[in-house]
This record gives sequence, C-alpha cells and structure tokens, in this order.
Amino acid sequence: MLRRVVLQAATHRRRRPFLPSSIYAFRQCSISASSSSSSESSQNSNSSFVEHLEGPNQSTETTAQSSTTISIDRSGLYNPPDHSHQPSSDSELVKHLKGIIKFRGGPISVAEYMEEVLTNPKDGFYMNRDVFGVAGDFITSPEVSQMFGEMVGVWVMCLWEQMGQPNRVNLVELGPGRGTLMADLLRGASKIKKFTESLHIHMVECSPTLQKLQHCSLKCTDKDDADGNLEKQIISKLSETPVSWHATLEQVPTGVPTIIIAHEFYDALPVHQFQRASRGWSEKMIDVAEDSSFRFVLSPQPTPASLYIMKRCKWAEREEIAKLDHIEVCPKAMDLTQNIAKRISSDGGGALIIDYGLNGIVSDSLQAIQKHEFVNILDNPGSADLSAYVDFEAVRHSAEEVSEDVCVHGPITQSQFLGSLGINFRVEALLQRCTEAQAESLRTGYWRLVGEGEAPFWEGPNEQTPIGMGTRYLAMAIVNKKQGIPVPFQ
Repeated sequence: MLRRVVLQAATHRRRRPFLPSSIYAFRQCSISASSSSSSESSQNSNSSFVEHLEGPNQSTETTAQSSTTISIDRSGLYNPPDHSHQPSSDSELVKHLKGIIKFRGGPISVAEYMEEVLTNPKDGFYMNRDVFGVAGDFITSPEVSQMFGEMVGVWVMCLWEQMGQPNRVNLVELGPGRGTLMADLLRGASKIKKFTESLHIHMVECSPTLQKLQHCSLKCTDKDDADGNLEKQIISKLSETPVSWHATLEQVPTGVPTIIIAHEFYDALPVHQFQRASRGWSEKMIDVAEDSSFRFVLSPQPTPASLYIMKRCKWAEREEIAKLDHIEVCPKAMDLTQNIAKRISSDGGGALIIDYGLNGIVSDSLQAIQKHEFVNILDNPGSADLSAYVDFEAVRHSAEEVSEDVCVHGPITQSQFLGSLGINFRVEALLQRCTEAQAESLRTGYWRLVGEGEAPFWEGPNEQTPIGMGTRYLAMAIVNKKQGIPVPFQ
C-alpha cells in the first residue's frame, strides 16, 4: 500500500477460492463391465484412476464378474510429489496453500493466493499484527502527515454541504489501517459541531488487531445507549461521534446518506493475471514445483476469470490491447465499485477513492513489500504485503454501468487533489507555530504527499530521502448526481 512510501529510494517498478473446472477437465472417461481392467489400470496410477462400485452382500467371486469400472485419465493433471515424513520447515500458511493445491488436484489463481496471503484468518499478513509505519513494512499517506487526513476531512465536509447538510450521515472508511486518517479528520472537523453531530462512523475492517488499533486511535469509549437498548454505544472522544466496526461494506446500515473513503484499499484487492499465449489470453496460476517451492504456470483452458478480462477488453481500445503481453483484472474491485454506486444511487452521498494506479489497463504490477523493500511475490507468503496498481478506468466503467444516478469524476493526481483543498495554506500555518524539528518533519511530509520523485531539499542520509507520491497516486470521486460536481473536480 505505499507502493507505498518505500523508505529507500527504490525504483518504482512496474477470496474467494474457486475451482476453474475447465483446467481440470477429464481427458477421457469410459465405463465398462470388466473383471480385469482394475489390475491393468493399477499398473499406471499416474495416468488413470480406477474405482470399483460394488453392490451390498455380494460374494467376492460375484463382485469380480459384475463390477462396474470407471476409468479416468488424469495424465494432464497436477501430480503431487510423494508424501514425505521428514520434518517440514514450511510455515502454517505455506502448508495451507500447498494443501489447497493438493486437494484441488491443480494450481490456484494468483487472486486466490493473494487473498489467502493477506487475509487468511489465522496467518494472513494483515490479520494479527501492525504492519504500518517506519517499524512496519510500509508507510501510507496518513502516517506521513496529519495534513492528509485533514484535507480528506475538508473534502468530506464540502460534500456534506453540497448534500444540504443532512442531520444524519454514515461516514464509512474501507480498510482504515491504524485509524490515523479518520482520527486526523475528526480532530480537524471537531469545531464544526453541526457536521460532527451528524456523523456515524463505520470502520470496515476484517483484522481484529487493526480494529483494536483503530479503537485506540479514535479514543473510543463505551456509552450507555440513550434509547435504552442493551448494547452499549461506542463513542469517539475526539468528536463525541458514534463508531461501529464491520467486516464488509454490506454490513453497514443503508437508508442514510453515505460518504465512503477508500484510501489505499483497492490496491490490496486480489487480482487475476493473464498472459498472452499462442492460444490467446491464458490465466497465470500458482502451482507447487518438484522442489516443493511455488511457481507460476499458465492455464491450458479458459478459467472463470476469463469473463472479466473479456469485459475489461471491451472497455479498452483495440490498439491498447494489441501492444500488451500481460493484463491484470480485479473482479472484486469491479464488484465493490458497483455496490458503492448502488448505495450512493439509493441513499445519496459519494465516495472518494485515493490509490496508486493508472487511468487505463494495468499490465503487470503485482508486487510484494517487506520492511520497506521489494521481495519475491512467491517467497515466504504471509511475511510481505502484496498489492497491485488500481485500474481507475475499470472503476469508472463499473460505476457507470450499474447506475445512471451517479457520476464519476477524475482521476486527478494526489498533488492536484490536496493542493486544491488548501494543503499549501495548511502547511504554512503549521510552520508558524512549531519547533525546528517539527518544521523539518512537516516539510518532509509535505513533499511526500504532493512532490514528485526525490526531495531536492533533503540533507539527511540518502537511504531516507523523501520520495514524492504526488503524481503516482490518483484521486477519483463517485457521487450522486443530485450533489453536483464535488470539489476539487470542477
């Protein structure tokens, strides 16, 4: 998620489990009544599987004469290595992934691998630890400077005013990390009482560990429900605003105007990768090699995800497709966008998406980051963050396809977004009342948020040179047409 701000000046390079049945289609299936086929087929267990179906209470002799034999040619399928009783150094997640591949009898998609690595309930990268900040694996914009959350808060308040300042608003954040963005937003908006009193905060987070960190960041406390309900209400002391947690967006109550923030959330959604082959686009899969390591393979037949690459290619120019050898598609991003658009269409409001990506087809962007450095995607799954570029054009088409009542604006660069909302004035105001050390931190944070490339003013160690995210990150808004054009997309 920084592509994420990687602390070293590295060159920025380019779940649900499913069974692509077409990959594992049986090559041959014959049914015959024979007493000898069992012994013949058992001589070559790698190429066929023979099963005898016996009726009850039959003698061995009768069974041998009348048994039905089903012979299935498995020569084209994955053939796992013989089981070894030697101790294994594999992590529990690696064992789990290999177990899925063995059970399926063939490789899994990159998307399924990515989802297990990131959100496996027991061993997923995000599930049981704090991965953010200098001591973690990557830094996100809210962790860089308080100004980021404050500027997002300005955007939310402006949209609220365009909505007619409703008395009740669901403010939803998808994948809130430590809760830093929402905390800075509420601190900045705390003096606008009419606004904060209208809010109910909904944090969509599947990680119990991160939920606890968010609870702490928002300075939450329990409060007896004023309506006499048995359940106590959780209140953020930053703005006396109620807060709720949910595992998915679908769990957030409907029927209330909704503002959704998705910052560095789309990039962690699982992607399917396709490679051009002689037979057309083939999906890249992940299998177990003879040395028991993970490896990439190509599907020999169309997979269910092929429907999404066909859909994505319809949204692109033929010339754009012709020059590509790899394509990534993210079905979950398309589906999530449509759910957001439907909710905004029915309830009113809007959504802000900020992430790194392209306003066009993404070719081959999946990467792994561990301790602020790029590592191999297939090495030590669960120890590194996996993320991919967001296809903003696919996001736009997905929203427009599902509803005529919403309008999509952008994308524009993060630098344009933050600059138009007044981050320049904010940093000047903060610099007037801070220490020299704080001023240095503000200048560094400002450059990382709106700059491009390496900061020219840096005098510290080369490996800590601030890398600007201003043009690598894009901002897009999806709003109900009744709200008009949101700032700063006019």
